[in-house]
Amino acid sequence: MSNLTLALGRPTLADRIVSRTRVMDVVLIIAGAALTAVSAQIAVPLWPVPITGQTLAVLLVGVTLGAVRGGLSMVLYAILGVVGLPVFSESSSGWGVIAGPSGGYIIGFIFAAILTGWLAQREWDRKLLRAFVAFLAGSVVTFAFGLPWLATYLGAVGVPNDLNSVLTAGLYPFILGGIVKSILGAGIITLAWVAVGRRDKKNAHQ
Repeated sequence: MSNLTLALGRPTLADRIVSRTRVMDVVLIIAGAALTAVSAQIAVPLWPVPITGQTLAVLLVGVTLGAVRGGLSMVLYAILGVVGLPVFSESSSGWGVIAGPSGGYIIGFIFAAILTGWLAQREWDRKLLRAFVAFLAGSVVTFAFGLPWLATYLGAVGVPNDLNSVLTAGLYPFILGGIVKSILGAGIITLAWVAVGRRDKKNAHQ
């Protein structure tokens, strides 16, 4: 059935748990968007960008589903928010969120999921240290999109948007949380692989 799947490239954790079919791919893509939407509601309100649980969810989705399905899941998440479903942080929605200070981060989620998924398909998610690096790389990609977007927004609304102001608003408050999320995500995914390996060994001896 591998020819009837959106899971292009090497198998990921999801492929070791469920069947690799197009129907299951769609289910996983929707589930990834839903997980991100739920995680977005775990938020500490800050201006201009809140601290949320989204990033961890995004990276887990990318690592678990792979580059194509992970990226599509984040595209779906963004589209659902734009069309009016309250999936963004603090149950917000609409194009105004994308056009606002957080928009670049949401766009960055797509590419972060693609990168972490690509790394996972090269088995970077099997060992703790490499998994941590993969999660950290995904976080860096998110900020690579989020910070320039934030700078543009701040300038448009007449707020200082020099480098230090942008970093103070959009990076510094998130560094510690990003490291913690990367450690947590790496722990979750490597433990999941250990569990799958044990299951396979048990099934092989039955």
